[in-house]
Amino acid sequence: MTATRVCALSELVQDEARRVEVDGVAISVVLDSNGEVHAIGDTCTHGDISLADGFVDGDTLECWAHGSAFSLRTGRPLNLPAYEPVPVYEVVIDGDDVLIDPTVTKEV
Repeated sequence: MTATRVCALSELVQDEARRVEVDGVAISVVLDSNGEVHAIGDTCTHGDISLADGFVDGDTLECWAHGSAFSLRTGRPLNLPAYEPVPVYEVVIDGDDVLIDPTVTKEV
């Protein structure tokens, strides 16, 4: 599979997560305060909660329900109650297009 356009870069709001779905895979896309775009699995590994409804703080995305914060770079939870990581996807920026291939995860 090739990378799929999920949104325009100009549609992303700094430090806010946006939920997208590509071929049935839910992904949280975040434009951080450094201008970098991240894509991680959207479902908290502690519960079936959308991470896109959570809070961005620096390079983490915190689940609103129980407070587990996940690294946007590695997908690893930084605190309990979650202890399993979420997948992290490669992001390609092509002009104003944000492209993600949900079959390719980053090795971290």
